[in-house]
Amino acid sequence: MEENRRFINSINLNAGTDFPYLVLEIINEQSFPRNPGFQVMHWHEDVQFIYVLEGKISVKTLYDTTAIQAGEGVFINKSVVHLVEHTGTCHYYSFVFPDYFLKFYFGSPAAAFVERIIGRDQLPVFAFTADLSWCGPVLAILRELVELEKNKTDFYVYEVLTRLSSLWLVISKNIILLPSRSNDALGLRMQAFLNYIETHYDEDISLDCLAESAHVSKSECLRCFKVSMQTTPLKYLTEYRLQKAAELLTTTDEPIGTIAMNVGFKQSSHFGKCFKEKTGYSPRRYRYK
Repeated sequence: MEENRRFINSINLNAGTDFPYLVLEIINEQSFPRNPGFQVMHWHEDVQFIYVLEGKISVKTLYDTTAIQAGEGVFINKSVVHLVEHTGTCHYYSFVFPDYFLKFYFGSPAAAFVERIIGRDQLPVFAFTADLSWCGPVLAILRELVELEKNKTDFYVYEVLTRLSSLWLVISKNIILLPSRSNDALGLRMQAFLNYIETHYDEDISLDCLAESAHVSKSECLRCFKVSMQTTPLKYLTEYRLQKAAELLTTTDEPIGTIAMNVGFKQSSHFGKCFKEKTGYSPRRYRYK
């Protein structure tokens, strides 16, 4: 978890409500609703399921890439650093929710079936495909969750919770944990780069300084970002600064110009432009929304 602090924590937009269940509909390059963690390497404090309606997607972590296509789904464990990419035309739904949804009540013996899998690094990502016969019921439930979003009833909340419980029962009966993995060279270098960004994001960060933080060349630094995160150091730094700005806009009363400077933007106008491109809102509108 300490390592994850160096990446963007994509906050559940419904956190703090009485039903923190977030459903995102993604069509090609657009997320509905807009989500700060979309299209950038990030992690959640919640668990995530995805169901693909059209096209193909890949879930990329620091170590592996898992590809699925239309009619298939995927589970992304809590605290797993990942990026979801698509190939060509794509349409999918993402379901994000806290793991306590599956435990029924505090002190429930059902919690053991949840904690056996959730939060374990042995199972960062798992794909539900037609090749696995037991995945049929899982995919059917994911399709039902999609339909619930299109046709909400007065019993929507209860219908969601019962389906999530049924989904987890099938998973608990069939998933076998893999041996724990250790960090490789790429992961260690990325930790160094991202630790440097976390510490110095409010300063001028050059490619030379970033590469030196992991004692590698500039070309190797660029390669590591491209291979592990499908982006450049500069783009990731900008995303990180925007995420920090979003946190400050909603948790402090600091002037917007001050926030822009504090997260590393020299010009408020440039900050405002980047922020709106990312979130769909001006910084002022984002703060009050």
